[in-house]
Amino acid sequence: MRLASFNVENLFDRAKIMNKDNWNEGREVLTLFNKLLNLLEKQTYSNADKARMIELFTQLGLAKSDTSEYVLLRQNKGRLLKRPRAGGLEVVAGGRADWIGSLELVDEPIDERATRNTAQVIRDVGADVLGVVEAEGRIQLKEFNDFLLPAIEGEPYQHIMLIDGNDNRGIDVGLLTRQNFSIGPMFSHIDDLDDDGKEIFSRDCPEYCVVTPSGAKLWVLVNHLKSKGYGNQADNDRKRLAQAKAIRRIYEALLLRNEKHVAVIGDLNDTPDSNPLQPLMSAGLKDVSALAVYEDDGHPGTFKNGTKSQKIDYILLSPALAQKATKAAVFRKGVWGGTHGDRWEIYPEMEKEEHAASDHAAIWCDLSI
Repeated sequence: MRLASFNVENLFDRAKIMNKDNWNEGREVLTLFNKLLNLLEKQTYSNADKARMIELFTQLGLAKSDTSEYVLLRQNKGRLLKRPRAGGLEVVAGGRADWIGSLELVDEPIDERATRNTAQVIRDVGADVLGVVEAEGRIQLKEFNDFLLPAIEGEPYQHIMLIDGNDNRGIDVGLLTRQNFSIGPMFSHIDDLDDDGKEIFSRDCPEYCVVTPSGAKLWVLVNHLKSKGYGNQADNDRKRLAQAKAIRRIYEALLLRNEKHVAVIGDLNDTPDSNPLQPLMSAGLKDVSALAVYEDDGHPGTFKNGTKSQKIDYILLSPALAQKATKAAVFRKGVWGGTHGDRWEIYPEMEKEEHAASDHAAIWCDLSI
């Protein structure tokens, strides 16, 4: 059987700010967006909260309308804001219970060729069990599976599972499996809290039990850890460290239940030697890229140009499962490598960077279980 992990960031429409060429602008908007979102979720709005909300609404371009270039405010029932004719903003709600609605990022269409190339990567990797990162939702994933994979002569998956996580942008992790690889028990960790009572996982760390045609059980933990992309880097590192510790606890709990075949996969957003990932990297798991069966293509990383500092996507196997590995590699054909996309072979349809399936390569391994 083949197990793979792939960042499917170009399935359907996604947040417009995520498609900016200048990530500094995107980082600033997302930082403001998250600060405002956290304030809006408070049960009671103090005068200081309201004043800060007005500042953030203004900075996000929502002073005169509920829609700006990148952000949308929905006030479905009750009122959060008023805009007096004399000008300015007024927060009229006393807390979250006084209004029904949401703060959302504005979507824009993904390049059709990028979506098609994403489908081609999935077809060509040919995984029996595929962990996906940055999927917008189960229904969107199912539509992609049912319609786009057949359109490029790919074989649709039989089982599709995705549990909505904690990311307010709606980018989640999920699992697709073939007909004879049923998804059995599953457990979500979206509600796991740290010592300060805050959610540990930015998305989730779902535990999926996959039953193979031979009857063997494979436990797959799909992850997308805290990004370095925006916010305070020290805070980001602490978050990623807490997540790595939590994944280790989940992994070790499985071993204590005598579950020997465990894989931790996904985008961990850091390098193997980084401090935040050490709790996980020292847990006895085996990185498939370090196994003797791994087919090294000369590019140690998995992100963008494949440099050593860009190794952030992983398949980590429990020792018993690593002994079952017969082959492993990184598939880069959907990634635009280098300025001109000529660092490795790419799909002919990729005439510019916008056509890339993803800026993450897919990683896979074959397991004899």
